Amino acid sequence: MADLPRSNIVAAWQRLSPNHRGALWMIGASLGFTVNSAFVKTLRAEDVDTFQIAFARALFSLAALAPFCYRAGAGVWRSKAPGLQLGRSLCAAVAMICGFYAVGQLPLAEFTALTFTLPLFVVVLAVAMLKEEVRWRRWLATIVGFLGVLIMVRPGAAAFDPAALVALASVLGIALAVVILKKLPAGESHVTMLIYFCFTSIALSIGPALYFWQWPTAWQWLLLAAVGVLGVGSQAMIIRAYRVGEASFVAPFDYLKLILAGLIGFLIFAEVPDAWTALGALVIVGSTFYIARREAAQRKVTATPGAAE
Repeated sequence: MADLPRSNIVAAWQRLSPNHRGALWMIGASLGFTVNSAFVKTLRAEDVDTFQIAFARALFSLAALAPFCYRAGAGVWRSKAPGLQLGRSLCAAVAMICGFYAVGQLPLAEFTALTFTLPLFVVVLAVAMLKEEVRWRRWLATIVGFLGVLIMVRPGAAAFDPAALVALASVLGIALAVVILKKLPAGESHVTMLIYFCFTSIALSIGPALYFWQWPTAWQWLLLAAVGVLGVGSQAMIIRAYRVGEASFVAPFDYLKLILAGLIGFLIFAEVPDAWTALGALVIVGSTFYIARREAAQRKVTATPGAAE
């Protein structure tokens, strides 16, 4: 009888369409990443160093991956392109450290809005590094999106916070990792990618972490463990979301992060975004949403024999 509720939940889950399951995975990832940012912000407010948080994040993430590594066997440690994996992991690790610093300095909603510039950077890097062809509509949307960044951060104004540039550096690092990911050969295990990321992050952060180390309290240890487990869990949910559902259907649910960040920032950190932040966020979200729709439309055209844009 104890298994009956679980079997009912499994049956209900399987009755959902792939797109709706993907959307639920994306909603879970959005919630996980936002709560994770709030945990990092709390640790930074308690003067736990950025490198210490990054080191703990990688260490606890690696511990959470251990059962999956054991199940996958020795092959999970091998990559078909170790150089590309290392480069991707290095970009992602630097991005994580920059992001942890920035989220400790900026309002949660502003930091989250700046992370939505990722598709804008990817468009530029895909042209520069992958020689992809980008039509004028996506270029125009990209320019509008970066104008939204200028509206939000207001360089030269009294309210300008240099931490916004660090947040953008974090997004650039993620964009580089995404572009390198496109160069990886087919069949690379996602567990392998996460392992490379964890070990690279540990190697990059362990020196500064030990230098700035202060022994965490029991509460801080709990937060550090949560940052590691929730971080890798949210990454896994994003992967599952795009595997199960269509990207054009699933991707817009990621924008829930902005609403969640605004609520958590207001309720926990007493942060109220100003009008410039709200306007800039709307411009960024609008442009990146348009880019996502254009890419989805282009994929459908490409997948249709004899079709042309």
